[in-house]
Amino acid sequence: MSGNIQAMIANVEVNDLEQAIPLYRDLAGGMEARRFTYKELDVALVGPFLLYAGPLEKYTSQNATVLVDDLTPILDALARAGAEILETPNEVPNGTRIVARHPDGAVFEYMKPRRP
Repeated sequence: MSGNIQAMIANVEVNDLEQAIPLYRDLAGGMEARRFTYKELDVALVGPFLLYAGPLEKYTSQNATVLVDDLTPILDALARAGAEILETPNEVPNGTRIVARHPDGAVFEYMKPRRP
C-alpha cells in the first residue's frame, strides 16, 4: 500500500467465533487470533481478517477496515465525495476510528491504529 493507507482488513461477520477462528488461522498462515471486545461484540483479528460475532443486528455491516496513518485526509476526501459519516472519530481498543457510507453505498471503517 502507499500514501496514507497502510493496509486493508476484511471484515467477516460470523455466528460462532470459536468455530470460525481455526479456518482463518489456517488461511493466515497459522497466525494467532488477537481477541478483544467492542461494545457487545466478540472480535478476533487473525492476520488480514477481522472476525466478529454477537448481536450483529445492532451494528452497521462494513465492507472492510482501512488502516491509515492519518484520518484527516480521509475525512476531507469523504466530505468532497458527499459520503455520510456514520460514526465520527472515536477511540476504540485499537486506536481511533470513523465509519462512513460512501455515495455508492459501501460502508468502510477507517482506523488510525494506536502505536505501541
